[in-house]
Amino acid sequence: MATGFSKPPSSPASTDSSSSLLPASDCDQAYQQLSECFEDLPDPRGGQGVQHPFVSIVVIGLLASLGGAQGWEDIETYGLSHQDWLSSFLSLPSGMPTADTYRRVFERICPSAFERSFNHWLDQVVTTLGAQVIPIDGKQLRGSYDRNQDQSALHLVSAWASEYRLFLGQVKVADKSNEITAIPALLELLDIAGCIITIDAMGTQHEIARHIQAKEADYVLALKENHPTLFEQVEQWFETAEANEFKCIEHSYDARVEAGHHRREKRQVWAVSLQQMGPLYKQAQWKGLQTIVKVARTRHLWNKTTYEVMFYISSLPPNAQQLGKAIRQHWSIENQLHWVLDVTFGEDASRIRTGHAPENMAILRRWSINLLNQETSFKKSTRQKLKRASMDEAYMLKVLGASLPLQSSLSEA
Repeated sequence: MATGFSKPPSSPASTDSSSSLLPASDCDQAYQQLSECFEDLPDPRGGQGVQHPFVSIVVIGLLASLGGAQGWEDIETYGLSHQDWLSSFLSLPSGMPTADTYRRVFERICPSAFERSFNHWLDQVVTTLGAQVIPIDGKQLRGSYDRNQDQSALHLVSAWASEYRLFLGQVKVADKSNEITAIPALLELLDIAGCIITIDAMGTQHEIARHIQAKEADYVLALKENHPTLFEQVEQWFETAEANEFKCIEHSYDARVEAGHHRREKRQVWAVSLQQMGPLYKQAQWKGLQTIVKVARTRHLWNKTTYEVMFYISSLPPNAQQLGKAIRQHWSIENQLHWVLDVTFGEDASRIRTGHAPENMAILRRWSINLLNQETSFKKSTRQKLKRASMDEAYMLKVLGASLPLQSSLSEA
């Protein structure tokens, strides 16, 4: 007779909880090092009626974000689902906080102080950025607007270390302002000496170029119609030079062909020094300017062929291969940060919009991306890493261990 779904006899090994398989020393170390990141973060609550330790709330918020939590109820659910494990190393005298508790706390945490906590962690991971490309770009959190409160959507300008795949920092764009004012503030927060800063046309400003040079970094800035006189002058110069096949013009050229995802793309890069081009419009106002770059992209898709031309100004020497690589890496902030935030973390769909909560949750998401990118033993997408971290406490500890030096073999496996 069929036994159906009869439960097999339990073995002694199967009765142990998953948390008992995790080295207590690793949990304690992870908590200790995260606590050090938050030790200077002010608790925005008053002393009366406080039931839950501040650091415990923030740590659960970070771990829940690592597990894909997109709102306050998600964070509460994560905490309840892992209550035994979390209680083994967090102080939770009144049990697990509720969704309203997380909301009230993150609405009131000072974003700049929270950013400093993130930077404390980042300093443990990266001691020096080295000579690498750092794209800077803005992103709007579309769901954070509030029509009833006449509150526009939060707009953030972020910096991204392309080689390390690390989010480096962000600055909020003030209401009724734009990225031009936020970019210098962001640059001031970063140690970018020796790096190459890439910015889209919005950031192609004299003052921003001077700021980058003052920080001992180089720049590659997109040149578009927002500088019409200079743009037309450069465009006409290259048209004439190409028509004459660059005869008697010293220049650098590089061409690359890439294929994949049902498309084939050819990128051609020309780099010319200012000495070859002659005087340009308001040339002296671009601090450190050495090179003008033209990039032509021909894309063969399954149903059409597209052709695009872009121009750039740069403080780097006219090396087409180096400049083409830097320009290509600029798009990593879109593909590896902004796209992941929207598709995997659902940032654009988030309706968190009160107090400082939108900005603080944005920091948590970006911190989570950094932590997941540092863990490389699980060769899957960010989405799959996130799902595994939400379900597997041992893997969550391994993600933390990739950035926090834990001692046991579990974090190194």
